[in-house]
Amino acid sequence: MAPSSTNRGRRRVVLLPLPYQGHINPMLRLAAALHSRGLAVTILHPETRAPDRRKLPADYRLVTIPDNIPPELAASEDIASFVFALNKNCAAPFRDYLAGALREEEEGEDGRLAFVVADVDWFAPLSVARELGVAALALMTTSAARFLVYLAYPSLCRQGYLPVQESNLNTTVEELPPFVFVVRDLDCVKDMAGHLAYADLLAHIVAGVRQSSGLIINTFEDIEGMEIERICREITLPVFAVGPLHMMTLSSSVDSSLLTEDRSCLDWLDTQRSNSVLYVSFGSLVGIDTDEFLEMAWGLADSQHPFLWVVRPGLVRGSESSTLPGELQEKMGNKGRIVSWAPQQEVLRHPSVAAFLTHCGWNSTTESISEGVPMICRPLFGDQMGTARYVCDVWKVGVRVEVENQLKRGEVQTAITRLMDGKEGEMVRERMRDLRHVVLKCTSEGGTSDVALQRLVDSNV
Repeated sequence: MAPSSTNRGRRRVVLLPLPYQGHINPMLRLAAALHSRGLAVTILHPETRAPDRRKLPADYRLVTIPDNIPPELAASEDIASFVFALNKNCAAPFRDYLAGALREEEEGEDGRLAFVVADVDWFAPLSVARELGVAALALMTTSAARFLVYLAYPSLCRQGYLPVQESNLNTTVEELPPFVFVVRDLDCVKDMAGHLAYADLLAHIVAGVRQSSGLIINTFEDIEGMEIERICREITLPVFAVGPLHMMTLSSSVDSSLLTEDRSCLDWLDTQRSNSVLYVSFGSLVGIDTDEFLEMAWGLADSQHPFLWVVRPGLVRGSESSTLPGELQEKMGNKGRIVSWAPQQEVLRHPSVAAFLTHCGWNSTTESISEGVPMICRPLFGDQMGTARYVCDVWKVGVRVEVENQLKRGEVQTAITRLMDGKEGEMVRERMRDLRHVVLKCTSEGGTSDVALQRLVDSNV
């Protein structure tokens, strides 16, 4: 594709997201932030779950590369196998694209390639860029604390923390600052085969980052300063804490949703009292069992608070539909609104929303903090466990659904009552208001994230 007149001569950045919604979102937000500071943008994406070109700004380029991923693997919950297959299958197409871009630059047909940004999971493309002499940075779409877990994983295995055993779930992991993690916060991969595959994946990810030109993290110094400092010491590379990325550009956010948003939920919110609605969403990836789905529904109904619940296709494992029993629908009445997908940032910004019952994905967490909405945490796997620990025990801007073995409706109702009613909820809301001000300060002109982003743009990594 020939460069447009508006982009000719501009420094260009090539961004390579991982094809999961929770990874695409922050990468496209980074693209918008870099674009707003003068860089031309190319989104390089595997064919699997590629963004809709029509939803991207007109002067972005979208280049898709073949990945040859079987649909059943792409749809599975076997993340390690999927990521390994992507790296194996896309290394050569990425090399071909990058070599072609360098030729266009030499021939004066396009602006200078400033650098490549690849999701940390793209260890093969990071290696290819290094071989071709192109500066390539890795983007960690989750927290700095989570990347410290990646770095420490071999040591945690040697010391017996991992794989997780029922007998050590509540053992404190003193090797990880700020010394609040217990073993259950590290991961949910309990079977040995899954543990070994995941450990292998993390080893490749860390090796890829160590050989890159630097690490970008979707976080900010004011909440993870100690963690960022430790990463800097351990990888001895430039580290750019430029988050929360959805706050880092004044332009309208890029529509990167892979699911169709039901915007009618905003009209429903308009009919609700201010600060009265509980928003419920468990993200775009993780599934739950039918029993948990029904217990969650009964807990929401029993709480007597109005709620907006995102029940996306595939949320309930092994079920084509998520229809609730008639008795439960009658109990909910008009208090509950269920949609298949929602414009989450707009929902969290709505004045009727009082709290967010969340799986604690990092995007959801930072969006909730940015809008000052306290959280009820029901983490399900991976980094969500550690993020919930930070939300509830470090920043203290949320409460946890206390689950004994399997989720019960009473546990859901109790957590909702703790946050929505009474003195504890007031204290949590006050701390969340304070934390929101911190976010606004760090992402405003001259704030720590603003300065880090400009340092990235100006760098010659």
